[in-house]
Amino acid sequence: MNSTCLQEPHDVDHYLFPVVYIFVIVVSVPANIGSLCVSFLQARKENELGIYLFSLSLSDLLYTSTLPVWVHYTWNEDNWTFSPGLCKGSAFLMYLNFYSSTAFLTCIALDRYLAVVHPLRFSFLRTRRFALAASLCVWTLESLFNAVILWQDETAVEYCNATRANFTLCYDKYPLETWQIHLNLFRTCAGYVVPLGTIMVCNQKVYQAVRQNQATESGEKARIVRLLVSVTLTFVLCFTPFHVMVLVRCALERHTYTVYRVAVALTSLNCVADPILYCFVTETGRSDLWTVVRLCAGRHTTSRGHKKHAASVSTRDTVELEMLE
Repeated sequence: MNSTCLQEPHDVDHYLFPVVYIFVIVVSVPANIGSLCVSFLQARKENELGIYLFSLSLSDLLYTSTLPVWVHYTWNEDNWTFSPGLCKGSAFLMYLNFYSSTAFLTCIALDRYLAVVHPLRFSFLRTRRFALAASLCVWTLESLFNAVILWQDETAVEYCNATRANFTLCYDKYPLETWQIHLNLFRTCAGYVVPLGTIMVCNQKVYQAVRQNQATESGEKARIVRLLVSVTLTFVLCFTPFHVMVLVRCALERHTYTVYRVAVALTSLNCVADPILYCFVTETGRSDLWTVVRLCAGRHTTSRGHKKHAASVSTRDTVELEMLE
């Protein structure tokens, strides 16, 4: 599809994106591989949260696998030199990650809300079978909603004046087509606004339950509050700028390209934050990670002292595990 020249500099993309994306690749790939292993161990321990974490880490890894292509694209000043099929596939995985991540983060928030606020009710919603069914539904629905990308022509030629070479853009068409505007509005409402509201309400209810728990020390309450705030702020900082710019693009086409692309880069940082906040912040998560490391190193030994240590969870970790296992 043809496009007109944006007449906006590509310098920000050229330098910012490779730095951000390479950082995400270096950090998130080993972190999410470790998170996959830890969440698998947790799922084997009858922990339904492990299934959501496994799906979240898998989604992050799929997106991270496309980042080398986006690095090349931006380093080449947003000139797509690969096949149109690779453009479609990369854009599909990118948006699949955006909205499957928000969905799985919502599932985790709801699961922790039920565990802390209603520990004796809705037990059927906190089983591995239900978590597996919910995860499969998320994968299926998100794949279907984003499959339209695979059926459309996602490359566009940016025609410029004689002093500047033409560029082939990938999924950054200007102006947006009607179907893209409708899809973006639907994504923003169903994939961002609803998950954000759900996560904020669930975290607020968990905070109130922890604050009213007389058995938890004030220092531990403060730590839990910091964790809840970190989880909420990470979601807001990673996804809000992107969706604000999506709405701006739907209303105002010109002079939004650079800011929009910076917002896209910020979303990739979610792939770094997810394994840290959801897998490695508790003693149990770190213990499972250490178990994985020892297995990979061929020095896995289980002592009676280690079993006793894993069984005797401190008050702090008991509360944290009720939120994040």
